[in-house]
Amino acid sequence: MKIGLVYTGVTPELIELVNAEVKKQLGDVEIMNYKDPSIINEVVEHNNVTVAPAARLVAMYMQAMQDGADAILNNCSSVGEVADACQDLAKYIGVPIVRIDEEMCREAVKTGKRIGIMATLSSTLIPTKNTVLRLAREMNREIELVDVLVEGGFGLDQEQFKQLMTKYAGEIIDKVDVILFAQGSMAYCEEYIHEKYNKPVLSSPRFGAIALKEALIKKGLMK
Repeated sequence: MKIGLVYTGVTPELIELVNAEVKKQLGDVEIMNYKDPSIINEVVEHNNVTVAPAARLVAMYMQAMQDGADAILNNCSSVGEVADACQDLAKYIGVPIVRIDEEMCREAVKTGKRIGIMATLSSTLIPTKNTVLRLAREMNREIELVDVLVEGGFGLDQEQFKQLMTKYAGEIIDKVDVILFAQGSMAYCEEYIHEKYNKPVLSSPRFGAIALKEALIKKGLMK
């Protein structure tokens, strides 16, 4: 079985974490990594997914399909709505495209009414909020969103970034029932902030891997 992992952020920590979560859920599968950091650079520059980066992202999906991928995991929340737009084609071809963050957003809606969303980029914050709101409508639940733009995170090492995340989380912790990390690269802070504030904290890599497994079960490739 072959799995295509599509990245626009290429930090080694993120790739290592996602690969580990996928192997944990799926076992011994062949993982094919596709990376194009120019996509997220252009999305950040325009604060929107414009034509050229969207086209390059879709080209990576198509390349993964041509390379024999049985399923694809989209690992960038900023371009999640592009993945949504490709769903009909993916169903037709028979190669599901799974968003890393959708099941996480669904879990947040299940967990509490007041949902805190943390991101370092507004280009990630906006589509993540859109996804949470869409799922809340689909689930017929009323929610309140409290968003946090974590500024000053670039260039920090993991420990410094963890402390910065903890500071920003502390500013909203009394206003929310659950905290959601909009970017997979934040995942290593999840357990630390959960233990410090005793509130549910959700990050996307493990939820994305679980959703990938569910897609393969539906396809009949796993039990």
